[in-house]
Amino acid sequence: MNTTLRGLLFAALAFVSLCGDAQAWSDPGHKIICEIAFRLAKQDTRAAISRLMESDTVFKTFSDSCVFPDHPRIRASEHFINLQRNSKGLTSDDCPKADKCVLTAILNDAKVLSSKEAADADRLIALKSLGHWVGDIHQPLHVSFEEDRGGNKISVNGQCSGNLHAAWDNCLVQYAVGPDISDAVTELLGSITPEQKTRWMASEPRDWANESFAIAEAVKTGYCGMHGDSCDMSAGSVTISAEYLDANEPVVKEQLQKAGVRLARVLDAAFGN
Repeated sequence: MNTTLRGLLFAALAFVSLCGDAQAWSDPGHKIICEIAFRLAKQDTRAAISRLMESDTVFKTFSDSCVFPDHPRIRASEHFINLQRNSKGLTSDDCPKADKCVLTAILNDAKVLSSKEAADADRLIALKSLGHWVGDIHQPLHVSFEEDRGGNKISVNGQCSGNLHAAWDNCLVQYAVGPDISDAVTELLGSITPEQKTRWMASEPRDWANESFAIAEAVKTGYCGMHGDSCDMSAGSVTISAEYLDANEPVVKEQLQKAGVRLARVLDAAFGN
């Protein structure tokens, strides 16, 4: 995106970041991920997805449907994973501090979508939910800590406004890929190398969560401060400067790309392709 366009976006970015509790990537972020997956999925998978989507009364396309669990918010505990402050990451497919989390949501809905016995209505709900969960697990602050609600209690100032979680959901996405979903998908797909695609697909949901957790703990994210083994809550507010945006732009782009590539693999597997 050129410098002039970025400058024009900042007023809108600041406004969007002020909006209420964050919902794990903005709607455009979720749609970008699902459109990447749809374009990468095998032809038979795309046909199966389109057949299921024909019966949906709200969403016309799979990419549009991936905002489903946020409008209205459903299955609230399954949008994120909470870990201990001194956690080294996930070592199993269980949720560390709850019965359900985004990890189990992915695994459970993938089973429903794969089932030959499940009714199409149930598979449609699983499809729309699964696309969302795969997006959620790649938003770094959705694999984080309960005390600050994944950065919702950490304020930001500077080039974005509101809280840190909302900044990552909205402001950073808009800065990284711009406002046009189709253009963003084309650009992101065009920069994925065959080596990256192979490497990203050779992983499981638990690995995706641990990657996000590592980003959440990274110094340039500004989410927490490391004191020994503990990732303590960030004090005060985080300044979102031009340097912060530039440093995290490639992180946001890669997380969107990874999510799309991996979702395509999950969908191909679920539809037997």
